[in-house]
Amino acid sequence: MSQVHSVLLDLDGTLIDSRPGIAASTLAALRSLGHAPDDTLDITTFIGPPLQDMLRALLQAHGDHRVDDAVVAYRQHYGDIGLFDCALYPNIREALQEMHGAGLRLHLATSKRELFARRILEHLGLDSLFAAIHGSVPSGALDHKPELLAHILSMRNIAACDSVMVGDRRHDIAGAHAVKMRSLGVLWGYGSRDELEAAGADRLVESPADLSRIVLSMLN
Repeated sequence: MSQVHSVLLDLDGTLIDSRPGIAASTLAALRSLGHAPDDTLDITTFIGPPLQDMLRALLQAHGDHRVDDAVVAYRQHYGDIGLFDCALYPNIREALQEMHGAGLRLHLATSKRELFARRILEHLGLDSLFAAIHGSVPSGALDHKPELLAHILSMRNIAACDSVMVGDRRHDIAGAHAVKMRSLGVLWGYGSRDELEAAGADRLVESPADLSRIVLSMLN
């Protein structure tokens, strides 16, 4: 490659199945506010957007507007217990290694708190494959994907035309388009094919085993 290409990757639903830990911490947050959610509450469709958006939607069912309180309770539980209740999708480690070995520069771009994301990648032994790990910050300035991706491009001196965003939800695709990046939607995460196509994903990938090949084809 004549120039260094960058791959920005979402975390939840793209690299890891984090649903068990997120679900447990969500239930704990709702219970801390006095609610009694069913243990079988399905939060799949809520995973991906900023935490505040997820908890606001779930609290609406209870007529409760204490989003900030729920966020504090969630992060307390998640940092103590829920964080590592996740698993790498099959073949993701190999895909990351292949992209890294091909000279691509990998950057994590997640709406999860950056501190949590870093601990997860370190726990999974993947942190050394990433040039940088970016996520949301306490100020809230980077909660949404357009702002987060613009920050990464600027801070890391990445040209949008030399990069691709990889994610499983419409927010990843919309964020990429907002900063003029190409987008690749993954079909093993929490978003559907219909969602990703409607968002305008430039390409879709069916399996982690095909991820490296398709990313390389998009950047060559």
